[in-house]
Amino acid sequence: MTLFVAGLPYDIDNAELEEIFEKFGKVRSAKVTLDRETGKSRGFGFVEMENDEDALQAIELLNEISLDRKGKPLVVKQAEDRPSSKSPRPGGNRPNNKFNRW
Repeated sequence: MTLFVAGLPYDIDNAELEEIFEKFGKVRSAKVTLDRETGKSRGFGFVEMENDEDALQAIELLNEISLDRKGKPLVVKQAEDRPSSKSPRPGGNRPNNKFNRW
């Protein structure tokens, strides 16, 4: 099961995120989402856990707790599937017309 984790301290890295969740079971991956331009954390990430029961326990015990002194609570929930944004045509939904400048 993949979990969405928001409210992360901005200085947390992938290894620290994994360490938090491995207390509940086997973690396949832990990834803090970074801003493309600055390379800094966006304050959220995703954790993929091997066992659904372990993931549900992590949600129950970690949701709404704070990891830093500022008291910002975590939001831990099952990640939702991202809708596909792939277009059948190259260039998106725009007509394939070299003279069209919109």
